[in-house]
Amino acid sequence: MKKFLLSTALLAIVGGLVVLGFLLFRDQQGPQISLTPAEGRISPRTVFKLTAKDTNSGVKALSVRVKKNSREFIALDQQWADKLVSRTEEFSLEKAEEMGEGTVELIVKATDSSFAAFGKGNTSTRSFTLRLDSQPPRISVTTLPPYVRRGGSACIAYTVNEDVRQTGVTVNDLFFPGYRQADGSYLCFFAFPFYEDTNTYAPRVTAEDEAGNVTSISLAVKPLHVAFREDTIRLPDSFLDNKMQDFTDEFPGQMSSLERFLKVNRDLRKANRAALLSIGRKTSPAMLWSGRFLNLPNASNRAGFADHRAYIYNGQQVDDQYHLGLDMASIARAPIPAANNGTVVFADDMGIYGLCVVVDHGLGLQTLYAHLSEIHVKDGDTVQRGDILGLTGTTGMAGGDHLHFGVILSGLPVQPLEWLDPRWIKHNITDRLER
Repeated sequence: MKKFLLSTALLAIVGGLVVLGFLLFRDQQGPQISLTPAEGRISPRTVFKLTAKDTNSGVKALSVRVKKNSREFIALDQQWADKLVSRTEEFSLEKAEEMGEGTVELIVKATDSSFAAFGKGNTSTRSFTLRLDSQPPRISVTTLPPYVRRGGSACIAYTVNEDVRQTGVTVNDLFFPGYRQADGSYLCFFAFPFYEDTNTYAPRVTAEDEAGNVTSISLAVKPLHVAFREDTIRLPDSFLDNKMQDFTDEFPGQMSSLERFLKVNRDLRKANRAALLSIGRKTSPAMLWSGRFLNLPNASNRAGFADHRAYIYNGQQVDDQYHLGLDMASIARAPIPAANNGTVVFADDMGIYGLCVVVDHGLGLQTLYAHLSEIHVKDGDTVQRGDILGLTGTTGMAGGDHLHFGVILSGLPVQPLEWLDPRWIKHNITDRLER
């Protein structure tokens, strides 16, 4: 009996040791560590994203120690009771500003929830070396326009004392990129949005360096008020029933012509504006145009830029929208010349604009030609001023044969009449850039 008990005890001890050994040695790998950014220049306000993964035991602790010469501080120290496979934490280095600029070392430790090291878990350690830069870039504006009209365009030239990640002009929630030129300076076309007024218009030139430091200074540009026309568009059933047949693919299903019109005029218009904003990013960093911009020859102006249109059906207003271009009418199927030199960045159907061509002239400046009956160019073509892009027509939401001509700055429609005026271009753009 004693021998049996002794054997049983020995077996239990051996079994316990086996289980303990299994627990202690089954997981000998620490968590995987990734850090973003992991190299390059940073500022004290840079937000780091630290991720640790351990599929076997889960992650129970994360820490980040920051060292610069003999000085150091703890940027992150987190522990958890649960055993999540992946942990992601964000942190920044505000305290590093006291250390001064230069090379800093980030020592990252991640510990799993295993029984390794007698219950302490496996710990992985990674070291990251980065360059701390707390100085914002310096901007010097060298050319500034004297004024900018509501709905109009302007241009500045400026320099930045270091390489930047992003720079340009901000107008509330709009951003107009600046483009670096061969001499190291920057050019930026920006606008006074048609929907702003002189009290809310406050353009600022900004620059963000590679470390994330940001400079923003106001531009002393005088805003000039311009009043836009109020217009009334009547919607007869004949127009609605005929034109809305062209939009059944976009808005299928049973609905009245008026209901489909409202979807086109609101929803499709909004989607088309978003598409033009995206197309506005497809631009050359160099100025492709020169000299005057051409209009449709022998044409009369049927509608102006930023006309506020009230749409009337059976005596009641059913919608209102802004007309963001010029409607130019000549003979039916009139040849349409490119306004200036550039590259075709869109040549296809675009909802309310019908068959449409967009030509990029560089630096975010583009011209739009809409309601065409035929397109004679394709995406990527290089065109010269006067080259025929297509023929006028009635596609899209056009009620009669005409050209909708638009000018766009970084996706925002602006007043085309300025760009069709050689004197305005000379006094506000070219003369100032040549100084």
